[in-house]
Amino acid sequence: MLECGMLERDRQTLRRRSAVLCKQLVVDELLIQSLQADDILTESMAESIMAEQTSQKRSWRLLLLLPKRGPRAFSSFCQALRETEQQHLCDLLTQSPEKDGKETHIESIQPEEEPEAKAGRLVMQTTERKRERYTDSSLPHPTQEGVAAKRARTHESMEFSLDADSPINTPVLPCTPEFYHSHCQQSYRMNSSPRGFALVISNVTFDPCAAADLDPRKGGEVDDEVLRKVFTELDYVVTVHRDLTAQGMRSCIENFCRRPEHRTADSCAVCLLSHGVEGAVYGTDGQLLQLDWVFEAFDNAHCPLLQNKPKMFFIQACRGDEMDCGVEQIDGPARTCSPSCEQRDAGREGQGDADSRQRGDMGRPRIKLPQRSDMICGYASLKGTAAMRNTKRGSWFIQELNTALRLHARDTHLADILVQVNGRIKEREGYAPGTAHHRCKEMSEFTSSLCKDLYLFPKYQPQY
Repeated sequence: MLECGMLERDRQTLRRRSAVLCKQLVVDELLIQSLQADDILTESMAESIMAEQTSQKRSWRLLLLLPKRGPRAFSSFCQALRETEQQHLCDLLTQSPEKDGKETHIESIQPEEEPEAKAGRLVMQTTERKRERYTDSSLPHPTQEGVAAKRARTHESMEFSLDADSPINTPVLPCTPEFYHSHCQQSYRMNSSPRGFALVISNVTFDPCAAADLDPRKGGEVDDEVLRKVFTELDYVVTVHRDLTAQGMRSCIENFCRRPEHRTADSCAVCLLSHGVEGAVYGTDGQLLQLDWVFEAFDNAHCPLLQNKPKMFFIQACRGDEMDCGVEQIDGPARTCSPSCEQRDAGREGQGDADSRQRGDMGRPRIKLPQRSDMICGYASLKGTAAMRNTKRGSWFIQELNTALRLHARDTHLADILVQVNGRIKEREGYAPGTAHHRCKEMSEFTSSLCKDLYLFPKYQPQY
């Protein structure tokens, strides 16, 4: 039985810091799981907290519950803050009271000054969480992955992310044998070790002569490291290439497609991170690599070793230069639905060949495959719109993809994971009062020609 009540000094500390905590605390599933594991929160309490629609409301509900959860609740909460990379808030709660008068309020932190943005390029500065003060005096700013903008952009803008900005480091949660056996029959085979091969191409620095309009993608190096770590933990052999020209990207992808090891692997993943436009991404030389060419390189004709195997693509790049300014949600309890997005066909039906070339040894027709199938592609933004990237923490899309894979790959198939990513991206918004970009938004999407559920079954190895 949990003892009633928190120690009075701890209760007073929480009350004294409540305003700061409500604004700065990130209440995510990892923090809640830590408190549940320590028997501070019950399952129903955890559900009620996470059911709140905004970060501040989740923080407020948690702070109302903690003082009632016994004398260990305060120390357990501090430990959960450390585990979720919110050490600055832990320090705030545990510092001696006499320092209170000297403390600088978190909300008074000002964004760093940035040089004037290039004409036609959006550069927004950031009001960042207090954790930035403890690690680096230069605050990050969000920027978009596009090239030329149609409307004038201002450098006075700031961004405040409503969600956690730092990539989580919790280990990928393992799949249980029971879950594997109850789901493996209706899903893609996924038990090879390694599960497959992953290719990450990350263009961060662009040739100032050949691509003068393409600014460095500050924060892009965070994204490729996040992807390397999470796919390695998912049992993929990961290869990372940085700063390739368009032709270099083509050669890299062609070599990857020809790897003979694909024969014994159950899947593959390709991540392209760069500036971009609709249907293409930029090489460091300012030349475009068409995404249709990338998908074609992995189709059933050009990459036969991956026939009938799932092929995952993740594109962190703009698909246009329009800033999504968002719309006001209508009154009422129901949430607005995101507009449906047209999905591109995975392949086209071809003309039949002569019967003599389509019959096997026994005279029966061979099974035919569509030109392109078994692919799923996650895009950071919708057609025509910009993708957002934090210059210190990486892109919104890769952040949320990393979190969802680590927490949910154990029991959720990839299409539903990308739905969860969409939901998280939908909640995020920028902060730029007095400008046309106030409360800027991003919306991710994915297209799929998967024919089964795609479970990654992390850390499960069948016993033969």
